[in-house]
This record gives sequence, structure tokens and C-alpha cells, in this order.
Amino acid sequence: MIVLGIDPGLANLGLGLVDGTARKASHIHHVCLVTESAWIMPRRLQYIHAEVTRLIQEYRPEAVAIEDQILRKQADVAFKVGQAFGVVQLACAQAGLPVHAYGPMQVKQTLVGTGRADKEQVIYMVKASLGIREVFNNHAADALALALTHLAHQGVQKALAGKR
Repeated sequence: MIVLGIDPGLANLGLGLVDGTARKASHIHHVCLVTESAWIMPRRLQYIHAEVTRLIQEYRPEAVAIEDQILRKQADVAFKVGQAFGVVQLACAQAGLPVHAYGPMQVKQTLVGTGRADKEQVIYMVKASLGIREVFNNHAADALALALTHLAHQGVQKALAGKR
């Protein structure tokens, strides 16, 4: 199963594609989309939408895993990230892709075994799981972590379905 993981953001948006199962996944592609703060908001959102759409068309994922963020203290940041979140979901809906949301603690629990894991532990597990040696952007690492989390949860759901 090909899964597109998305770490939503306006200035930096991580995208990561993996293929496989919960037991064996392989790295396909990752990138961090960067929008310039000098760009007007519609231009930033259009760029994000266009790039996500292009990646969906190029790699044909079967599912999307996106970080479900709760930003309580910074309303202005939450609003901007929410706009990026919205155009990403629009691109997915236009492609007919199911979107699955995972919280940061759920990703950490799935990959590291504790919801209180730090960023370096998550990056280590992403690299180990996918056999990646290169250093990469934190947003891209988060996107790959989300994709791996979805594969793990799909594996659990299939196992439970088989026991019924």
C-alpha cells in the first residue's frame, strides 16, 4: 500500500511517501515544501495545493495520513496552518483519497513506544524503519512518520478483522 504522509504547515509542509505494510515498508519520496512569507496568502495556498496534487498524480497513493494538530495558544498560527490543512484536504478529496488523521502523541507511541518521545527518537525510528541514512528536514521526517503510523494502524485493523 502506498501512503502519503503530510505534516501540514504554511511556511514548511512535509510530504513523505512509503510503500509496504506494517512489517516491511520502503521509502519512495520525501520533500519539504517551503512558501515564502513575502508571498500573498492565496499564492502560498495555491502552491501547496498544486504541489500536493502533482505528487498525488505522480505517485498514486492509496491513502493519506495527516497530522491532526491542536494549536491552542497561538491562534494566528493555528489559523494559517488550518488554511494549509484545508487546501491539502481539498487536493486529497479531489483525487478521491481517504484521509486519516493522527495526533503527534499517537505517532510517537506507534513508532517509538511512548507518546513522550522526542523528535530525535522519532527521526531515528523513521530512518531505521525505512533504511534511510541521509539527514533530512524535520517536516519531511514527520510526514514519513505519519505514513508509517498509518501502515501500522492498517496492519492492526486487518489483524483484528481476521479474528472476527
